[in-house]
Amino acid sequence: MTHTWRISTVVDAARARVDAARLVAEHDVPVLDRARLVTALTAQLRQSLDKGGTWRLTLHATRPSRRHERSQLRLTLRPAPDDGPPEQPTWRASVLAAEPDDRAAPASPTGGPEALAEALLGADDDTARVLDALTEQETLVDFHREELHQTNQGVLALHAELDAAGEAQRELFAAERAARTEAEEARSRLTFLADSSDALTASLNHGEIVRLLPQLLMPAYARSVDVWLLSDEDAERGHGPRPAAAVLAARSGRPQYAAAHPGGLPGVDDRPPSALQPTRPHLCLPLSARRTTLGVLILTPPGERWDPDDAVMLIELARRAGTAIDNAQRFEHNRDIAETLQRALLTDLPSTPGLHLAARYLPATHGLNIGGDWYDAFRQPDGSLIAVIGDVTGHGLHAAVMMSQLRTALRAYAVDGGSPGRLLTRLHVFLHHLQPDLYATAVIARFRPGERVLTWAAAGHPPPVLRTPDGRVRTLDDKPGAMLGIPLRQDIEDHTVELPPGATLALYTDGLVERRAQGIDPGIERLTEAMSALAARDLTHGLESAADQILDPLLRDSERDDDVCLLLCHVEEAAPR
Repeated sequence: MTHTWRISTVVDAARARVDAARLVAEHDVPVLDRARLVTALTAQLRQSLDKGGTWRLTLHATRPSRRHERSQLRLTLRPAPDDGPPEQPTWRASVLAAEPDDRAAPASPTGGPEALAEALLGADDDTARVLDALTEQETLVDFHREELHQTNQGVLALHAELDAAGEAQRELFAAERAARTEAEEARSRLTFLADSSDALTASLNHGEIVRLLPQLLMPAYARSVDVWLLSDEDAERGHGPRPAAAVLAARSGRPQYAAAHPGGLPGVDDRPPSALQPTRPHLCLPLSARRTTLGVLILTPPGERWDPDDAVMLIELARRAGTAIDNAQRFEHNRDIAETLQRALLTDLPSTPGLHLAARYLPATHGLNIGGDWYDAFRQPDGSLIAVIGDVTGHGLHAAVMMSQLRTALRAYAVDGGSPGRLLTRLHVFLHHLQPDLYATAVIARFRPGERVLTWAAAGHPPPVLRTPDGRVRTLDDKPGAMLGIPLRQDIEDHTVELPPGATLALYTDGLVERRAQGIDPGIERLTEAMSALAARDLTHGLESAADQILDPLLRDSERDDDVCLLLCHVEEAAPR
């Protein structure tokens, strides 16, 4: 379907516009598309009239080639071939429409200008509908704009909350890092304090502890370290003056900090700077033990000043160092007393015709180096020689004192005579009443001039070992008595054995033969082997050397955690009767 209009005047243009608008409306073209098409056509018609000549407007409706497709309206405005302006471009426009009807060309409006004006007024209905639709769209746009504004406000509020949460999270992370760093520093201080305490308490020599303190503290916690012991007069003779704060710390027993500015250290008194080094702060920590100040630890800081937590740790270290020094000094004092007592108790062996004696006493390498082991040899009024070796349970000064009392009591009982068994029985009663919670072991051998018989008795002690002149060795393991001092009444028996000239008797304590992992029996076997390996001439002419030859192989694998005592008794070949 095609409609054509010739346009040369304004009236022709108005009628063509009205007819085209009506046809487009009859083809159910949407209002918005229709308004756009008619508006564009009106503008082109106005331009064409301004250019002059005759123009031809064509409206062509096409049918769809497939089902469910819409038809198309095409408008074409071009100059008329017979009277149009030359070389003018053709204007074209198209819209989708419903399927067209086969109708005749529309009649031009009649009735003069009034009918044309009425048609023109009706043609603006599309514009009104477009304006209404535009108003609705503006209302909808305003609604969506308000929604978008509210959404933006929510987004801004959400961003503000996220920023606040992020800032709080950053603060938490910073606090966590600071707490982790503080915990690591605290752990490092505690580890240093524990390791230093172990090192200080590992020694019982106060001089070693004093030398160890600078090694522990420099350079991490102090630039310089001075240990001032109040009782060490030898060290003070060559030492210069010390800061006044150190003297005050020694007198008051409180930590002192001497510097130009207050240190703010917990538990530390602030003092003016030292006149000896006014530019360097001094931290003076008392070395105290049992409410007594033993000395002062004088420190200068590794940097400008100390951290308060470091100062607390240093105060605790000084307290532990004071305790370690006090323990070492007390141990050294007790050790000196014990060693003096031990030397006083180990008297010289008597000289007896036809009988040679040799003894060895080796204190344990741990502890006070003194225990309850003892040996003794003395004559009875009838001329017999008593050889005894014993061991009081425990170590230290108390064991040495009890050993001394037993030794003295034995000598007193031996004045009245009596056999070895009788003497041990009296010692048992004496120890049980003197110290009910203390026990001892002992073995006594009696040599009588002119007799080739040895009388001996044992109370809970390792058995004596006898070497005959032919080199054979036997253990005198006849039934012994129980330990001395146990809550049991006992009469310890005497035992006798033939004692030919050239025989050697070995009395010893368990420290010589007992090993923790092996027991005592393997040690006794090794002792018998060592005795058997001795040459006869060594026993006759060098009993002291023979004692060393016995000790050497037996102590080679010993930890020396117990005292060792050995007493050798050798009968000469031609002993007088």
